[in-house]
Amino acid sequence: MKYLSFFLLLPFAFSTLSAEVVADAKDVSVIEAGSEAPNPNLTSIEGKSVSLDDLRGGDPTVVVFYRGGWCPYCNRQLSALQEVMPELKEKGWKLVALSPDKPEELKKTVEKNELEYALVSDSSMEAAEAFGIAFQVDTPTIEKYKTYDIDLIKSSGQPHQQLPVPSVFLVNAEGKITYVYSNPDYKTRLSLEELIKAAE
Repeated sequence: MKYLSFFLLLPFAFSTLSAEVVADAKDVSVIEAGSEAPNPNLTSIEGKSVSLDDLRGGDPTVVVFYRGGWCPYCNRQLSALQEVMPELKEKGWKLVALSPDKPEELKKTVEKNELEYALVSDSSMEAAEAFGIAFQVDTPTIEKYKTYDIDLIKSSGQPHQQLPVPSVFLVNAEGKITYVYSNPDYKTRLSLEELIKAAE
C-alpha cells in the first residue's frame, strides 16, 4: 500500500486498512479511496472539542494533513491552498487542515499565512492514526530537529513525538473518501492543478 499511496485511488478498488503508528513514514498504511472517512475527535483553534463530521457539516471536504507550522514546506502548501480556496468553494468544497500543533500554534500559523480556512489540532494524533498516516519520529531526527529549534513536544503539547505523512483526502457529501494523495517525502506535495482536477 505504501507505493499506491502516491496516486489517485479509485473509489471502488480497496477496503479500509487497520490503522497503526509505524516507525517509518514509508511504511504507513493509508486509508483507501472508497472507504468511509473516519470521524476522529479534534480540537478547534478556539480550544473546543470538535469532530471531523462536525467540521464537514455534510459538505464535500478537502481534508489536508500537514506536519506543523514549524515546517516551511507545510507553510508553502497552506499558503497555496489559500489561493485556490475560492475556486474550491465555488465547486462546493470545504477546506480543513489538520496537524499535531496545539491550538496556540495553529493561531500563529493562521496569522503568518493569512489563512481563511479552518486549521484544527490533532495533537493526540487520533485523526492521523485513523487515516493510517501516523508514524513515530526516530531519535536521530528528533535530535536533528532540535538543532533547528524545532520541538515536537512543545508544538503539540503531547509527549508522543509522532507526525502525519503529509496527505490530502477528498471526502464527498456522503462521507466517502473519493481521492487520496499521501507521500512520505515531505518535500513533495499535491499540486494545486491536481487538487482542482480531483475536486471537479
